[in-house]
Amino acid sequence: MSVTLDCFGITDKGKVRKINQDNFLIVDVRKSVSVLHSSLSSELLANRFGKVGANLLAVADGVGGGPDGDRASEATVSALLGYVSEAIDCFNEFTITKEHELLETLESTVQEVHEKLRQEHEGKRGHAPATTLTMVLLIWPRAYLVHVGDSRAYVRRGGRVQQLTRDQTFGEYMVNVGAWTEEQAAQSKPAAALASAIGGSEMTPVVGLIDLEPGDGIMLCTDGLTKHVNNERIAAVFGQSASSEEIGKQLLSEALEGGGSDNVAVVVMRSIAA
Repeated sequence: MSVTLDCFGITDKGKVRKINQDNFLIVDVRKSVSVLHSSLSSELLANRFGKVGANLLAVADGVGGGPDGDRASEATVSALLGYVSEAIDCFNEFTITKEHELLETLESTVQEVHEKLRQEHEGKRGHAPATTLTMVLLIWPRAYLVHVGDSRAYVRRGGRVQQLTRDQTFGEYMVNVGAWTEEQAAQSKPAAALASAIGGSEMTPVVGLIDLEPGDGIMLCTDGLTKHVNNERIAAVFGQSASSEEIGKQLLSEALEGGGSDNVAVVVMRSIAA
C-alpha cells in the first residue's frame, strides 16, 4: 500500500515576546532535498541531490528568551538540514547497518551543535545560547525520534492521540523520582527549568522509534502551545479528520487565544493511504 504525506508547519512569536526564538523544519528527500516549509532564512536553505525517500520534521525552541536563544535554535535546525544532505547515501541503500549509521550520525550532529554553542560561549558571562529540539526522521514506515528539552511529539493512530516524549524539566524529574506529585510540579515555578538543552550545562538526547501505519499522524510542538492548550484539547484537535494545515493553524490559534505568553511552533504530519 502506497502512502502520501500531508505536512504543514507554522510558528508565531505570540502576544508577549518581542522576537520569535522558535524554528521548525519540514524536509522531503526524494530526487532532491526539497525544503517544503521552514522559518529559516533563504540563505540557510540549500538543496542538494539525492535519490530516494525520507522525511524530516523538527521544532526547536530557543531557551527561555535568554541570550541568543534564536541563534541556538536556528543553528540546530540548520545543522539538521546539513545532516539530511550528507546522509542521502544512507537513505538510498537502507539496511540495518545503514540504519545504525543514520542514527549515529544524527546523534553526532546534535552533539556537535551542542559543543559548538558551548565553545563559542566559553569565557563569557551568563548562560550559553541554548535550545530544545524535538525531531522525527521518517523512512516509511519507521519514524526515528530525537528529543532534547520540553518541546513535544505526539502520535495519532485510529483516532487516539498519545504523547511520545517526556519533558526534560526539573519538575518532571522530581515527579519521576517520587519527590513531588504532578500537582506540586504544576504549582512550582522552578519545575519548568530545563534539565537538558542543546548548548545548556546538561544535554541528554533521548532517541526512540515507532513504526507507523497508513493513516497515522505525527505532531511536534514547542511549549508555547502546551502552556495554553492541554493534552486533552491537543488530542481533540489533532484527532480531527482535517488537513495538516487546518490542524496546525487551529492549534496555534488556540494557543494565542489562551494567552500567547511564549513563542509557538507546530509541525503536523498526516499519512494518507493512496
